[in-house]
Amino acid sequence: MRYDIRSKFNDVSQEYDRQRRQLIPCYDDFYNIATSVIDLLTDFPKVLDVGAGTGLFSSLLLNKFPKAKITLIDISDKMLDIAKQRFEGIDGFEYIVGDYSQYNFAGEYDVIISALSIHHLTDEQKRAFYNRSYSILRPNGIFINCDQVLGDTEYLDSIYKKHWKSSIEKSGLPKDKITAGYERIKLDKETPLSTQLQWLSEAGFSDVDCIYKYYHFAVMFGRKIG
Repeated sequence: MRYDIRSKFNDVSQEYDRQRRQLIPCYDDFYNIATSVIDLLTDFPKVLDVGAGTGLFSSLLLNKFPKAKITLIDISDKMLDIAKQRFEGIDGFEYIVGDYSQYNFAGEYDVIISALSIHHLTDEQKRAFYNRSYSILRPNGIFINCDQVLGDTEYLDSIYKKHWKSSIEKSGLPKDKITAGYERIKLDKETPLSTQLQWLSEAGFSDVDCIYKYYHFAVMFGRKIG
């Protein structure tokens, strides 16, 4: 299944950023609020971006912390090729082609970020990755997951999905791109927000919260107390 994900996102890599605003109705708030709550004690943070894709989230973080050292890991080599082009000539970047749910990270980080990736993991993998993230964060480190979540009830989830489909049908995306988007969501393994917040707390994170939510798009936050 992880190979299927790599294949799908390799195929869409060249168009990924252009489609973001059309596929995410709450695009600006989704990313900007997530970035705004990252408050650190250093101007030189070491950042890990998991499921980094084309480096979109990292680029927003770099605007806030221009001296950051950022490691991007993604299963799609084609996505990371776009990220390398985006950050060409900028020092402090490292790229890893690999499955972050299985990768053995050697260092510690001030910030771990992820956008629209962790929902591809199984529940067991999500929970294990939250535990792993806590273990590789430095004291006072911050974890941010901007992701898609499952509604707590079947009724709520149907509302979320109906709204999203209605939004992208009106977004101006060509029909073939909408169809491709529908195909990609078949790879999703969404988990209710309440369950994931509980897992973050159980992993050891403090100040666990959902700092933003728009239907099934949510920004999860956790902090490792120093």
